Amino acid sequence: MTLSLDKQAGRALGSHIRLEGRVLGVQLSLEEVVTEHTPPARKVWATVGTPRLLVIGHYRMGFELLPVNDTSVASVSLTVFIEYALPERGVSWLLGRIFGGWYARWCTQRMVADAQAAFTPVAGNGNPREAP
Repeated sequence: MTLSLDKQAGRALGSHIRLEGRVLGVQLSLEEVVTEHTPPARKVWATVGTPRLLVIGHYRMGFELLPVNDTSVASVSLTVFIEYALPERGVSWLLGRIFGGWYARWCTQRMVADAQAAFTPVAGNGNPREAP
């Protein structure tokens, strides 16, 4: 997949992100726009135009970080979400009925794993790696 970013690199309200490529010989493409952005606590993005995907259609996804004040250690709670529609017709609709839920879970689990990796202390200095 090829990733194209605008000048704001997907890190500001209204920023556009485009993905294009092939999966299993099928041409895929989508464009997303950042619809909410409150750094570092919340970011939401959604597809615009007509996405060409295999198992889901239009989607909206994002994350929210909230402080947890019930311990003496600085902690946050991470919520990751995805709302999606099935593709409108054809084989993609059928694939979406079969695999859409699995794919949505995989996407959100991947985001959680990436966040955990970004905030895991680096050996030796105790400081978390800087999140992108």
